[in-house]
Amino acid sequence: MEAQRIGVIAGGGQFPCLIVEEAQQRGMEVTVVGIKGLASDQLQRLTPHRTYWVEVGELDKLINILKKNGVSQAMMAGKVSHSLVYERVKIDHRLQAILKELKDRKTDSLLRGIADTLTREGIQVVDSTTFLSHYLVSPGILTERAPTPEEMEDIRFGRQIAREVARLDIGQTVVVKGKAVIAVEGMEGTDELIRRGGKIGGQGVVVVKVSKPQQDMRFDVPVVGLNTIETMAEVGASALAVDAGKTLFFDKEKLLSRANGENIAVIALS
Repeated sequence: MEAQRIGVIAGGGQFPCLIVEEAQQRGMEVTVVGIKGLASDQLQRLTPHRTYWVEVGELDKLINILKKNGVSQAMMAGKVSHSLVYERVKIDHRLQAILKELKDRKTDSLLRGIADTLTREGIQVVDSTTFLSHYLVSPGILTERAPTPEEMEDIRFGRQIAREVARLDIGQTVVVKGKAVIAVEGMEGTDELIRRGGKIGGQGVVVVKVSKPQQDMRFDVPVVGLNTIETMAEVGASALAVDAGKTLFFDKEKLLSRANGENIAVIALS
């Protein structure tokens, strides 16, 4: 990366914090713009003099902060629920203009619209995994237990469904059992999907998470964390399959230790 300054547009979770830490270790000057009520307070501790806060609909303020700090490259990371589009959020004129121009309000459409606006303002949105490639999971069986033949049948079946769902930009995760689709991810996110799938399918459901066919690594990269396994354990899910090389695993040691303790099989497939 050419720039010695980087902006981080931060939603919820640890993703933005990890980017900041890795960028700082490389000697980069980091400016953080956190979404109020979503981004972690830890960001303020990591960059006490260059952390700013905006409401979810304040795109113009966000752009002005980045420009004021001389940022020409930025990363978008962390959870921002797509369902906020339907909540009573005050949206500024910049974001209103983007929404009017969109052919639809799918996740990729909205994020690309924001990225295009930033580019026109001289701020390039770059690959959010640039500093975190070592968190991208390698192919193979990751837990002590491999998926059973029956679970592998569900995984193969689920991947076909999940890829089509991802292609349509509906979601990236499905819950299956006995080669039947139990639940498909929508705006609620992975954890709520797993809870819903577990409630319907009961013990032994299988969770399959995939990347999009032409995954834009600038945003909406599949992420698995300890909370994913904890939610699976909560509902009695038995196996998790993800796409190798396109899925970020955070707290990997703790995640896999918890999976082993719950007898959950985890596999990454090419």
